[in-house]
Amino acid sequence: MRVLGLLATFLAVAFGTDTFEGHQVLRITAADEVQVEKLKELGALEDLQLDFWLAPVHPELPIDVRVPFPSLQRVKVFLESNDIQYSIMINNVQRLVDEEKSHMMLQRQVQEMSLATFNYAAYHNLDTIYSFMDLLVREKPLLVSKIEIGQTTEGRPINVLKFSTGGTNRPAIWIDTGIHSREWITQASGVWFAKKIFDDHGKDPSLTSIMNKFDIFLEIVTNPDGFAYTHTKNRMWRKTRSKRSGTSCVGVDPNRNWAAGFGGAGSSGNPCSDTYRGPYAQSEPEVQAIVDFVQLHGNIKAFISIHSYSQLLLYPYGYTQKQAADHLELDALAKKAITALASLHGTKYRYGSIIKAIYQASGGTVDWTYDQGIKYSYTFELRDAGRYGFLLPADQIVPTAEETWLALMVIMEHTRDHPY
Repeated sequence: MRVLGLLATFLAVAFGTDTFEGHQVLRITAADEVQVEKLKELGALEDLQLDFWLAPVHPELPIDVRVPFPSLQRVKVFLESNDIQYSIMINNVQRLVDEEKSHMMLQRQVQEMSLATFNYAAYHNLDTIYSFMDLLVREKPLLVSKIEIGQTTEGRPINVLKFSTGGTNRPAIWIDTGIHSREWITQASGVWFAKKIFDDHGKDPSLTSIMNKFDIFLEIVTNPDGFAYTHTKNRMWRKTRSKRSGTSCVGVDPNRNWAAGFGGAGSSGNPCSDTYRGPYAQSEPEVQAIVDFVQLHGNIKAFISIHSYSQLLLYPYGYTQKQAADHLELDALAKKAITALASLHGTKYRYGSIIKAIYQASGGTVDWTYDQGIKYSYTFELRDAGRYGFLLPADQIVPTAEETWLALMVIMEHTRDHPY
């Protein structure tokens, strides 16, 4: 494995992939609002090139930041001189990236892909995931079909799997993963969900009863350009890959690009920011494709968007303090879902409205879907709580997907049993 790690590093350098040698992820604890503001000021210093994985918002919430090696001393001196507590969560980001690449290289030794040989406990690139989707369609074409709902800025297809037992104008449940490209545990979980639906329909009575009434749409790679970029150039890339005149900075945060409080607090107007909202709502083809699909379909009853990390189950709103009209039902269902999730591996989640559980965020997916009349609109933030963050080891893929599936089933069963 060490030999493969060295090879991965060599290949990264040879092919111009961004490296993170000596970068550390710090977990910072702000004692009060004054320290939160100081950390925001620190983050605004562009020469430090800080990458906040969990941004400074409230004193009671953890703050995780990836600090490039050249900035480490300045950042630590700043923290210590302001009496701000911190610990090192990841000592060398590149080491985890190399281990991840090494594991993926081992999986590629299997030459011919099949559903029997596919490794669900490994991370895969875009081409492999799209080939996997095609395999499902070929194996059970009466159950699974693939829909291209649009194309990305760079011309890649935006593919969605449709699981259906037939019929027209049926109500539907939507699940998407990977809207933020570096959140690899989500796309890997999406692959596992697809196989679970594929295998369990007709065997699991509850899933079968759901699919007797509903179609399920699953978008495994919601941000294909960004995801491809994380495999070829920059593992920590979050946004889309759209380009704008007047700036050298690339991409938009697709979870700040929806017409739900667009441009408000919790998003950035700076094209270089990881939370850049874009020049206007739905400027990104990846977002517009879903908007068009949802509006054309007209009968989606549950919409679940899956992110990482932090172990949260969230519901609207994020852009306003106003409570969702259905907040009592959404809250009770969220509690039931995370209880089911915890029953398998003991993983603890928090739940609540976006703005109260984490922070104000405008232009988000599930705020828009809820405002479109989709009552059961939820966002998951999967494992972990920060030990590995976006670099969750591959041996946690299956446990994460398994426990999340239990929560998804609770939401889907409730949607089945409480039509509106």
